Amino acid sequence: MKHWLLSMAALTLPFAAPAEARQPAKAPTKAPAEGMVSAADPRAAAAGVEILRAGGSATDAAIATMLALNVVEPQSSGIGGGSYWVRHDARGTNTIDARETAPMAATPDWFYGSDGRPLSHADAVPGGRSVGVPGALRGMALAHAQGGKLPWARLFQPAIRLARDGFQLTPRLQTALTRYGGHVDAATRARLTGPDGQVLPLGSTIRNAEQAALLERIARLGPDSFYIGPQAQKLVTTVNTAQRNPSKMTTGDLASYAAKPRPPLCATYRGYRVCSMGPSSGGGSTMLSILKLLERFDMAKLGKDSPQAWHLFAEASRLAYADRDMYLGDPDYVRVPIKGLFDPAYIASRSALISPDRTMASVSPGTPPDAPPRVRAPVSEVPGTTDLVTVDAAGNVAEVTTTVEGSFGSGLSVDGTMLNNELTDFDIVPVKDGDLVANRVQGGKRPRSSMSPTIVYGPDGKVRLAVGAAGGSTIIAQVAKAIIGVIDWKLSAQDAIAQGLLFAPYKVATVEQGTALEALVPGLQALGETVVVAPMGLKANAIERVGGRWVGAADPRSEGAAIDVTGRTTAIRRVGDKPGRPAE
Repeated sequence: MKHWLLSMAALTLPFAAPAEARQPAKAPTKAPAEGMVSAADPRAAAAGVEILRAGGSATDAAIATMLALNVVEPQSSGIGGGSYWVRHDARGTNTIDARETAPMAATPDWFYGSDGRPLSHADAVPGGRSVGVPGALRGMALAHAQGGKLPWARLFQPAIRLARDGFQLTPRLQTALTRYGGHVDAATRARLTGPDGQVLPLGSTIRNAEQAALLERIARLGPDSFYIGPQAQKLVTTVNTAQRNPSKMTTGDLASYAAKPRPPLCATYRGYRVCSMGPSSGGGSTMLSILKLLERFDMAKLGKDSPQAWHLFAEASRLAYADRDMYLGDPDYVRVPIKGLFDPAYIASRSALISPDRTMASVSPGTPPDAPPRVRAPVSEVPGTTDLVTVDAAGNVAEVTTTVEGSFGSGLSVDGTMLNNELTDFDIVPVKDGDLVANRVQGGKRPRSSMSPTIVYGPDGKVRLAVGAAGGSTIIAQVAKAIIGVIDWKLSAQDAIAQGLLFAPYKVATVEQGTALEALVPGLQALGETVVVAPMGLKANAIERVGGRWVGAADPRSEGAAIDVTGRTTAIRRVGDKPGRPAE
């Protein structure tokens, strides 16, 4: 299997139609002995477990989990958005880029107002112009063609039941609508509010008959029914006639969308092989850069309670994020110097800028080998997104991060399903100081992402950990922190996820409020760090292999759960931390 660090050649895995045309697999006489799902909602995790117990693969279970999240966590993900997949099977590691794309009519000034000035991020989000051509469903179809076992339609049944029969309103969805849902359309608001216009009480039963009918059609007719024909026209009409920021999307934009196999991006860290998503995501490369920059330091000896360890983490983050902002973008549109960014000499030169006992006065992007001329642009990302991981009885693993971007995406919906605001992940201003930015808007282009679904292989070559996160640009730091926690600090995946985060993409380092890291603030300041303490909307999921068995993990900040095929739910606990802010 070729990887980004070994070859820039694209994988040649063929695209095939979903497996509904295949001979249906016979149901096993008894449930498989092993298998697990970790997701941001227990009802979605249960949907994936149902598919595993029916004889489905990790890929099948991931699809069922994603579809269920579409119903019960509409503020974070769904088929109106996009996703990245990192999967392990007998062939090795493979990845799928199902990121949304800009309509072909999009130009670099896509987010400029009638006055010729760029819109603010907040003003660009609501309405049609922020909606990218959805990729999640095409990603599911490609994954199913590569690794599915059960018929396509079977994977939709748990989500259809949830939408048709109803599910209980939980604190996270209630909070998301109350705090961040001011832009949602009338149909969505009516479904989640009472006659008085107030958000329904906790525990209220939410039904979504329109969404159930949509999912039934896609289950019966296949994914093309979403991208071609009346359903595609309905989506296009919705975004092009939006009251705010109408788009110029066409049915051709939907019909021509394709999820893409990409080479996995892999690097070694202390004898472990860490594989993540390469561009168009900027998440995997930035996360791996943090690890490589830290590899020369003895993080294990310093330990998780050391201000110096977290200072080093902050400095490595600043350097990695600076390079991300400068160079990362859609590789089909801009030259991304991945090989240069991981050139050993370049990594060494960047790591040498990090001092254990003082903070850098300023941080700039580096100049890796073969880097094109670029300028660094400011990045605007908001917490959102969701992550899930599945493993089946054969040891196949699927790690997926999927999103509609901000809470409830663009605020627009079609047949009960939210549409993304993914195009605001582009840099709104395309030129800085006379030079083009890598992540500028272009027709057909995928916006840069922080999503970092990751699989870690132990020195024995076997899967040791699969982990991913949600929360905008914090995703990168969350995943890096979890891997360091497991490898260097010998924490369980659960404890590594639960520990607090220090987030430092730029000069000011943010320490997660309500966690044990608050006690380290004086020590960090003594090392020259500028520190603020604030809540963070974090949310991560993981599954690890320990002592010959799979162990699940889910973020205690979220409503997530890890459930195995016996129905046993992993106990979600903290490591002496106070509760943090619930993830959006």
